[in-house]
Amino acid sequence: MTRPNAYELRMQPGELDVTEFHRLAENGRAALVRGHALDAVPALDAALALWRGSAGEGLPTGTTLDNRWASLDEQRLQVFELLTDARLAVGRHAELLPGLREHLAAYPLRERAWGQLMLALYRCGEVPAALAAYRDARARLDQHLGIEPGEELAALHRAILERAPDVSYTRPRPVIVVPEPSTTGPAPAAEAGRTVPRELPPDLVTFVGRTREVEEVGTGATGRVPAVVVVTGPPGSGKTGLAVRAAHAVAGEFPDGQIFVDVAYRASVTPTELLARVLRALGVARADIPDSADERTGRLRSLSAGRRMLLVLDGVTSAAQVRPLLPASPGPALIAVARRSLSNLDGVRRVALSPLAESSARELLAALAGAERLAADPGATAELIGLCAGSVLALRVAASRLATWPRMPVAALVGELTAGTSKLDLLSYDDLSVRASLAAAVAVVAAEDEVAGRLFELLAACPEAPAGVERAAAQLGESAERIRRAMEGLVDAHLVARDGAARYRLPALVRDFAAELSSVPSGTESQLVRGNAFLTLSSRSG
Repeated sequence: MTRPNAYELRMQPGELDVTEFHRLAENGRAALVRGHALDAVPALDAALALWRGSAGEGLPTGTTLDNRWASLDEQRLQVFELLTDARLAVGRHAELLPGLREHLAAYPLRERAWGQLMLALYRCGEVPAALAAYRDARARLDQHLGIEPGEELAALHRAILERAPDVSYTRPRPVIVVPEPSTTGPAPAAEAGRTVPRELPPDLVTFVGRTREVEEVGTGATGRVPAVVVVTGPPGSGKTGLAVRAAHAVAGEFPDGQIFVDVAYRASVTPTELLARVLRALGVARADIPDSADERTGRLRSLSAGRRMLLVLDGVTSAAQVRPLLPASPGPALIAVARRSLSNLDGVRRVALSPLAESSARELLAALAGAERLAADPGATAELIGLCAGSVLALRVAASRLATWPRMPVAALVGELTAGTSKLDLLSYDDLSVRASLAAAVAVVAAEDEVAGRLFELLAACPEAPAGVERAAAQLGESAERIRRAMEGLVDAHLVARDGAARYRLPALVRDFAAELSSVPSGTESQLVRGNAFLTLSSRSG
């Protein structure tokens, strides 16, 4: 119809392609969140079918609409990748390959799509091709952005290397429908058709020792309110493996679901983001998740009240990340894995891991590298166990090296570890790295407390010698009380151990890491890289 000096275009619902694209995309996204991948595929397919070229194609550039066109193009790419997720979920792996390769040829920096290609190839039985796709992704990211693949893509690479069960295709679980309870009974109300998540990672096949600790975690998760357990220990001590083992052991006590969230020791992950992740796992659509942290916390408490549900948070850095997720009523339980004790969380059970006992370390090496091989040279085996200092990560790396070279004597590996070259070079294998684990731990502490970061540098200058508070305070120009607080922060992070009332020392593998820092000439900087996170420590004299 016409108006003075203008025209008005009236459209019926469904006539505008952009509106229809958004509607179909949201329908498909919601179906996928609910676990209904079969329903998501036709909706997402129909959304993409509305596209003919790029948004705004044929129109002049440099207009105020350019940002709108770019946003629409990004949404199209996201919907393509959502559709790929849906097709992977329903087992259509082979038919995805041509489209994914074309997609990545045009957009080579999309890590999510690289992961989807790797998964599709792996599920088609093309393991070498899946590993080659990871190398291609890594090369593209390095070439164009100068970064390593993110943790999610690296974790998928590890899973494919280990042929982990969770990357193989299994038919989707049927939706578990919980009937409405009788109105006459005292049982709490249950939601019909509610989502029951089963997110625990696979249990480790080669898990040794730690029987008492596993029982403690299980008892804490199934015991009194609040049913909260914090598993803490040094970097590489096997905290995650133990938490997953304990969670599987008590999973039958939590029929309303088990949720697993990997924070990956990223201090930047906010409690608000974690709340949204848990709500999505419970079937709340993205559009229905409240904006504020307070409302998200309330929604979670309402959904979890009275439900026998287990939440595992792996790699948390602070109590602030955990506090909004603490159970507020009987029923739910929480296991948090952290390098620190999170001592400002009230009323929780803490299970601290010490270095792995010698007998358990020997059992782990035997399971991964072969018992006969260790028995052939017991002296070298004992020395290797000592060099690994009870670190589960170090033992797994050493065993992996032995398993890769079946003819290498244990003594030969010990010789390399004790030679002039850095021990930590040999305690890195593929994506397992003692150095990277320690670097990440130091980076978190240094980011939170600048004095603690400087104090660690000072300790690194003389890694073999015990350190006193008074002398460190004088050298850093800080008060003794401030240095004591920083030193205790390093102790809590398992980077420093107490050596008497007012003296401290570096644990064995931390000493090796510190020695590397102290070997850098004064005035220069050393960069320790873990994935795409950088820790820079300036090396100072004295």
